[in-house]
Amino acid sequence: MLRPPDLHPRRRAEVAAGLLAVGAVLAACAGAPALGSADRAHPAAGLTGSPAPGTPAGTASSTAAGRPAGTTPPPTPGPPTPGTPTRTPRGPIRLAFAGDVHFADQVAALLDHPQDSLADLRPFLAGADLTVVNLETAITTRGTPQAKKYHFRTAPAALDALRAAGVDAVTMANNHAVDYGEVGLKDTLAARAASPVPIVGIGKDAAAAYAPAMFDVRGLKIALLGATQVPDWTRATWPAKANRPGVALSLPGDRLLAAVRAARKKADVVVVYLHWGTNYVNCPDADQVRTMTALRKAGVDIIVGAHAHRIQGSGWMGKTYVAYGLGNFIWYGSQEPDSRTGVLTVTLDAKGRPVDQAWQPLLVSPDGVPRPPDAAGQARIEAGWLAARRCAHLSSAPGTS
Repeated sequence: MLRPPDLHPRRRAEVAAGLLAVGAVLAACAGAPALGSADRAHPAAGLTGSPAPGTPAGTASSTAAGRPAGTTPPPTPGPPTPGTPTRTPRGPIRLAFAGDVHFADQVAALLDHPQDSLADLRPFLAGADLTVVNLETAITTRGTPQAKKYHFRTAPAALDALRAAGVDAVTMANNHAVDYGEVGLKDTLAARAASPVPIVGIGKDAAAAYAPAMFDVRGLKIALLGATQVPDWTRATWPAKANRPGVALSLPGDRLLAAVRAARKKADVVVVYLHWGTNYVNCPDADQVRTMTALRKAGVDIIVGAHAHRIQGSGWMGKTYVAYGLGNFIWYGSQEPDSRTGVLTVTLDAKGRPVDQAWQPLLVSPDGVPRPPDAAGQARIEAGWLAARRCAHLSSAPGTS
């Protein structure tokens, strides 16, 4: 089975059959329009795909067909009748990405009710075929804070909260996954083993940390890998090795490239989520560009990242889609510019090629949850997103090479 079994309920029928029945039309939800590949708002009506049955459609992507707000969605389709065809035509497939997530300080209160505390994010996360974030924290109540300035930790309920919000997978290859040392790492790996969503980029050894999560979306095989490039204590102290737990590392080194090439042989689409970049800088640094170039050559279709606490450029480098930095997402800082964030949706065509993009601007609220800003806030975030593309030297449309 390519797709891990314990995924979001909206796609369990797909797991059982290896295919997904076409979902019901999503609701149009009030809020700011998404910024699409033509650098304008995409109208909701008339757009096709397979959103989550029964899930309210927000403006988080350019993917939801319209339904009058406040009306009841059609019932969720059940499993296919035995003996009837299960394969549906492979239409556009949407992948959604958001940035850094933790549950520190006041954000910890969100876990008092993990099943509904992130309900405001469902319109922006749950409608995609696959949604991924970076979970930047140890998952433990034990251990000792390590020799670092900042320390993040949370409970396993964080994974339940993310799943309930519509997240399908997380990467934990980042500079906070081992903030509470070896004991905290042991607990984190136990949480990974019991997680309701796949976790990439960390593991009991290098084989586990560099292994992709594999997803089957209507017959399209998608591989997701995670790695950290941040030159800090975590990278120096806890790199995953052959017989030692830790996090997966990005370049320099050939282990990530080898993992990408191996995934390329199994998957139609390869996605790498990286922790990288220079803090508080909107443009990619030289190391990001070098890594992006190497991953493109190795066959990666989509490269996304976070860490810099800023929105960095998104667009195409040839046929490869690159989003250098998605900013903070569920976070304890609600002052601009740290609070500027959003949800990125990348649309794949029937062959798995990235052909469209949409950006939903959001602002982190005082409780840590990002929500749609007012018109002025939307304009600021949209302008920053477009400006960052220019200094990243990315295109607004796919190229030919």
